Amino acid sequence: MSLLHTPRRPMPGFTLVEMIVVMVVAGVLAATLTVFLRPAIDGYLVTRERAALQVEAENSLATMVREVRRAVPNSIRTPGNQCVELLPASGGGRYRSGPDTVNDSGVGCTPGANCSAWVDTGTTTTTFDVLSASGTPAAVGDTVVINNQNGNDVYEGLNRSRITAVETPAAVYGVVRLTIEPLQVSPGYDGGRYSIVPQDQQAVFYSCVGADGTLDAQGNGRGQLLRLSGYGYDAAAPTTCPVSGGVVVASGVRACNFVHDPNQGATQQSGFVWIEFEITRHGESAHLSMGAHVPNVP
Repeated sequence: MSLLHTPRRPMPGFTLVEMIVVMVVAGVLAATLTVFLRPAIDGYLVTRERAALQVEAENSLATMVREVRRAVPNSIRTPGNQCVELLPASGGGRYRSGPDTVNDSGVGCTPGANCSAWVDTGTTTTTFDVLSASGTPAAVGDTVVINNQNGNDVYEGLNRSRITAVETPAAVYGVVRLTIEPLQVSPGYDGGRYSIVPQDQQAVFYSCVGADGTLDAQGNGRGQLLRLSGYGYDAAAPTTCPVSGGVVVASGVRACNFVHDPNQGATQQSGFVWIEFEITRHGESAHLSMGAHVPNVP
C-alpha cells in the first residue's frame, strides 16, 4: 500500500519585495498629497479665519455706529482718539408745548382726565403729554432729555430729568403722559422734541485698551474694545479713556482710531464720528472703518 502526500499550500502574506513596493508607492502618494492638498487646506483655514475676523469686526463696527446715530444731540465726548463717550437714546418723540384749547375743561386747569399737560418753558415742568413717540416706550426710571444744546449740559443734569410715572391720557391729549422730577426746560425752546435714555444704560463709553499696534507671540492683537455702561452721568468732561470694566466687544484689537467732529460742514446741525479699528488673529487682520453722522438738532 502506498502513502499519498498532499502538497503544502503556501502561507498567505507579503514578500519583502511587495512590502518595499507598497512603502515606496505610499511615500509617493503622501508626498503628492502634501504638495497638492496642503496649500488648499491652508487656504481654506486662512479664508475661514479671515471670514471670522471680518464678521467680528463688522459686528463691532455696526454696534458702535448704531449707537452713535441714536445718540442724544450734542452728547458725544472724546477725551482721546482711543475712546468715545455718548448717550444712546432708546426712543423719543414730540411733547405738547401748549394747552388744548378745544378739549380742556377750562383755562389753567390741572392736568387730569379732562385737562392736558404741557411743557411751559416759563416755569418748572413735572408732567407733559406726548403727541407722538418712537422707539422703545418710556419706563419709570428712564431719563428724559430736552434741548441739549451744549455737550456737557446733559451730563451736568441741566436738561434731563428722571421719569417717575407713565400713564395713558385721554386719546385727545396724546399717546402717553409722563411725570418727571421737576425740570426747567430752556426758556424759548420751541422744538418740542425729547429723547429717552434707558435707566439700565445711561452714559456709554467705548474704549480701546492695549491696542498699541503690536502683536503677541501668537500673532494676535494685544488690545480689546470695551463697552462700559450703567455708570451714571459724569458731570466733569473726561480727560482720559477708561482702561478696565464693561463688556468686551472685540478682542485681538491691534489698532483703534475714533475722531469726532461736532461741526461737520457749515452748521452744527450734523456732527460726524469716524470709527476705525483693526483686529488681528494668528497673523490675519481685518481692517474696517466707517463714518457716522450725528444729528445735533435738539
